[in-house]
Amino acid sequence: MENQNYSNHRRYVPQYHGLLLFLLTITFIGSLVNIYESCCSNQSIYSASLITVLTFCGLIQFWYSRAFAVRVQDRAIRAEENLRHFALTGKQFDPNLTMGQIIALRFATDEEFLPLAKRAVDEKLSREDIKKAIKTWRADHHRI
Repeated sequence: MENQNYSNHRRYVPQYHGLLLFLLTITFIGSLVNIYESCCSNQSIYSASLITVLTFCGLIQFWYSRAFAVRVQDRAIRAEENLRHFALTGKQFDPNLTMGQIIALRFATDEEFLPLAKRAVDEKLSREDIKKAIKTWRADHHRI
């Protein structure tokens, strides 16, 4: 597996993020055209409306299936990194650390983790700033 770093750490699944979103979007647009044509030709719009509603539901499902999985993963990361911080210091995380900062800190090795966590609070670093500040990347190949 390729070494993970700032430039390649994001997870992209072409069949999900590309193909499925494209197909759902095209289907939704086609269903809107279908409902418009049904209205203009005085035909029953029941089936056209049903296709539009179901396609819209598919788009909502597409969005939330990803959002829910990421939210659960974020909670697991927060717990893991808090345990890691406790193992290294005997204390829990500073309560001023944001979820985004904690998620970014998971990529830091133990040597960089504590100083970077302190910097994140003191300097209010963004998640991107934290990731860019990491010198030795600790890969996370299990991110959903």
